[in-house]
Amino acid sequence: MSLNHDTFFMEMALKQAKIAFDQDEVPVGAVLVRDGEILSSDHNRVEQLIDPTAHAEILVLRRASQYVNNWRLKDSCLYVTLEPCPMCMGAILLARVSRLVWAAFDPRMGGSKLSMKWSESCRWSATLSMRGGVLQDESLQLVQTFFFFQRKRKGGSSP
Repeated sequence: MSLNHDTFFMEMALKQAKIAFDQDEVPVGAVLVRDGEILSSDHNRVEQLIDPTAHAEILVLRRASQYVNNWRLKDSCLYVTLEPCPMCMGAILLARVSRLVWAAFDPRMGGSKLSMKWSESCRWSATLSMRGGVLQDESLQLVQTFFFFQRKRKGGSSP
């Protein structure tokens, strides 16, 4: 995929993140693409579904697997607005996603360094190509604004 494709699909993931923001969910969106075709897109739904695993990445992997009738999502690229957490990174590796592109780095919960170790040591997993920082400023602004309003609503306490 070219850099233009990365920007285009990340903009779509950001649209999903904005939907999450409007629904009072942590604003993370994801889009899974294969051969230029969008297999699925979604956003965080943890609060809506009352499910701690309802991260955008997990929901997108589930829906794409159903769409192609195969849990192995080889030759696909996942675009996500925030660096995936370790749970999502494990699911990405298990699904055999070939490429991962994220917008904002998450120094607190991001799992990319961990996934490099996992993908190197897991013989069942294909090598995962990764790129971070695509439309990072836009994603960071959305996340920071969300948590600013969350803290303000809760009287200054941190999330």
